[in-house]
Amino acid sequence: MSTHATAGRVGELSKGEIFTLLANARRRYVLHYLRRSDGTAELRELADHVAAWEVGSTVEGLTSDQRKKVYTSLQQTHLRKLDEAGIVEYDHEAGQVEATPAAEELEVYLEIVPEREFPWREYYLALGAVSTALVFVTWTDVGPFAALPDIALAGLIAGAMTVSAAAQMYRERDMRIGESGVLPDA
Repeated sequence: MSTHATAGRVGELSKGEIFTLLANARRRYVLHYLRRSDGTAELRELADHVAAWEVGSTVEGLTSDQRKKVYTSLQQTHLRKLDEAGIVEYDHEAGQVEATPAAEELEVYLEIVPEREFPWREYYLALGAVSTALVFVTWTDVGPFAALPDIALAGLIAGAMTVSAAAQMYRERDMRIGESGVLPDA
């Protein structure tokens, strides 16, 4: 495999370099496929899937020209760039591609964020503010909260946090490249 790739190399790249690498749809498709295939693939198999995704077809429905175009592009350009950045190890002679541990570091850059994303940060801030207010009014024995036992309040707050976190996990389960059949935007 490559001598360029070193674990942790992504940490040496600037955000601009990372975004430049990930700006190309073929490179994102490569990472998507590697993530779905346990981190390794043969170049031909990888090129077939990337080509199928690009043209909106199945692997079986590809023409030889479509396959060749993507294969050549991956071989000559994209895999080498990902290899030099330490994101994959690309063995040009064997036609093997393997994601490095550094590829995991790109997850934060690969999140799929829909236009109408629910603002979880704001939700948790509001939940924290409401929880703090409840603790205060219970502590000062104000209004109907005076009768609320401390353990009930603690259970209410813990339950709200647990349900909220579970809802967020459920909602975002398919929002990372390679986690589902959802392809990164071209």
